[in-house]
Amino acid sequence: MVANLKFSFISGDDEFLVNEKAKVWFESKSKGITEELSKEVIDGRANNIEEVRQIIEKFSEGIQTQSLFGGPKVIWLKAVNFLANSQIGNAKGTLDLLEHLKVILGGIEKNSVLVLISASPIYKVRNFYKWCAEHSEFVTVDGSKAGLAQIKERIKKSCSDSDVKIDLSAIQMLFDKVQGSSRLISMEIDKLITYVGKSGIIDEGLVSEMVPSFGEGDFFEATDAFFSADLIWTMDAINRHFFTQSEGRPLLGSLQSRNRLMIQLRILKDSGELQSGYPGFQKNELANLSKKYAQHFEADIIKSNLNIFTQNPYYLGRLVKDLSNFPLKRLIDFQIAFAETFEAIIKSPKLQGEAFKQMAMRCLGAK
Repeated sequence: MVANLKFSFISGDDEFLVNEKAKVWFESKSKGITEELSKEVIDGRANNIEEVRQIIEKFSEGIQTQSLFGGPKVIWLKAVNFLANSQIGNAKGTLDLLEHLKVILGGIEKNSVLVLISASPIYKVRNFYKWCAEHSEFVTVDGSKAGLAQIKERIKKSCSDSDVKIDLSAIQMLFDKVQGSSRLISMEIDKLITYVGKSGIIDEGLVSEMVPSFGEGDFFEATDAFFSADLIWTMDAINRHFFTQSEGRPLLGSLQSRNRLMIQLRILKDSGELQSGYPGFQKNELANLSKKYAQHFEADIIKSNLNIFTQNPYYLGRLVKDLSNFPLKRLIDFQIAFAETFEAIIKSPKLQGEAFKQMAMRCLGAK
């Protein structure tokens, strides 16, 4: 680490969390500064190389311009998007401008101005990124584990401030439905708080009803319905899916992914290895089991439905809720039914909705 660091750099894959972290930094450093011209925020979002050049020029001018009354000055280059693996980020013109930006940052006079750069997403192989890691007060915002913890605390605080209660399971369902997007979570929790009003309660049922699914979450309702063992709900959810979608393979993939995790949970439960139940796990329970069975899985920690120990504990806690509906043999039968359904939709692409409803009837109908 280089001594006498001259600027701060905050980055990560989650734009919202990065911005929140940077906002806290800016408010802290500019606290007590009454002169508005001494608190400068420069938008770092560019659509082309010319805009990159203009942003860097404006940033350079801000650094070189002294505070009007000689006091401290704080500059935040906010939401930089030209450090990403994108057409603009990879352009030679942008790379040349970043070399110039390194010179500007390296020339900052210590204590003359407080400088922050926040960027998301970022391409970590870039020379500029590596240089910043060595020459700045460098912070990486984790958008997964640490990110979820931050989001949970934000949700709890928002609810507490509005005198609203929220279930842990509702928080996890909200996180799943919006595919972990912290920005969408913030918007949706505000909507839910407004809906329930003071002294209201936000539970899984309300989240399921009020929050739309995003991205892969489009298949969330049908999958949830299936593993609740509620045939009527499942049939209705399948109808809703095929009212807006013509393709069933993503839905089938969602069902298979959930079932793989359910099978692993069922085995751990039946063997007595897993003691916890809904809505969560005992402290370190999954971590201890992960060490015990590490030899059976890949060495990496990439999230995968083939490895239960890469999943979020709160999400697995939700799955345990439905686990009592199915013995292990039935879950294995589901995998066979899913494979048969795949063959059916390949043979008759125009009858995919019917194939899924027949599969639901076979799997969830009266035995």
